Amino acid sequence: MAMSCSDEGTSASIFVSSQKLPSSKYKGVVPQPNGRWGAQIYDRHQRVWLGTFEEEEQAAKAYDVAAQRFRGRDAITNFKLPLEVAGNDVMESYFLSSHSKDEIVDMLRKHSYASELEQTKYSSVGEFHGSTAKRIRGNGFGEAREYLFEKVVTPSDVGKLNRMVIPKQQAEKYFPLPSGSSANGVLLNFEDDIGKVWRFRYCYWSSSQSYVLTKGWTRFVKEKNLKAGDRVSFQRSVGPDNKLFIDRRHRNGSDFVGVRVPDKVNPSKSVEAVRLVRLFGVNILQAPLSDVL
Repeated sequence: MAMSCSDEGTSASIFVSSQKLPSSKYKGVVPQPNGRWGAQIYDRHQRVWLGTFEEEEQAAKAYDVAAQRFRGRDAITNFKLPLEVAGNDVMESYFLSSHSKDEIVDMLRKHSYASELEQTKYSSVGEFHGSTAKRIRGNGFGEAREYLFEKVVTPSDVGKLNRMVIPKQQAEKYFPLPSGSSANGVLLNFEDDIGKVWRFRYCYWSSSQSYVLTKGWTRFVKEKNLKAGDRVSFQRSVGPDNKLFIDRRHRNGSDFVGVRVPDKVNPSKSVEAVRLVRLFGVNILQAPLSDVL
């Protein structure tokens, strides 16, 4: 069908209009036809949309947050320098490493990242005393960490094989085996969220062509009550000692969800269990189930 002069003019104006969209001076920021600004980042050659924002700088800051979560403390950002050792930056570094990529992206899209970060800071200094304060000064927030990677635990990881498979890309990048040690492996020490040190044998199984944490893993699974679908994350200290850290988060975000159970002494009554929520290894909520439902 032939195009009329008016149709041609309309198409041309649309083309010209699209060409007039300004480019952004910030990395990861793209203009939107409605005058707003979008933020995006690429992960494994796939675009991850971070949301739209009223101001160009807001979109740039959203990209910065995602970049540090996806690519670590050395990521190239628009405003922020790599996360430093002291103060709020340490808290934010731990906040980022304690949430999955999907969770951080969801916060950015909902524009809730800043408020959730502030709430975590407030809880850490306003509610947590004793053991938490000690953790902030000691092996918790006071010791800057570099986030390495996170893995969702599979059924076989928590089964009877006494091993967790480390994805090959992360294994070769963060835990390279010394030459000639693949068969017998090496011992790796990891510190958990309460300061307990776990020792695992780390080796390469040629039969399955996989890198695994093996001897000692079953005890970790049992003590932490790991289930398929839970997340295990790995960090490394920023200092020269290169200490390794391991943390875990249950799928539902809590260590125990309470229910009403029959009283063994008097079956006609029931005992109300409590819901216990842990953040960074610290109990932050312990209340009757009726109070939290």
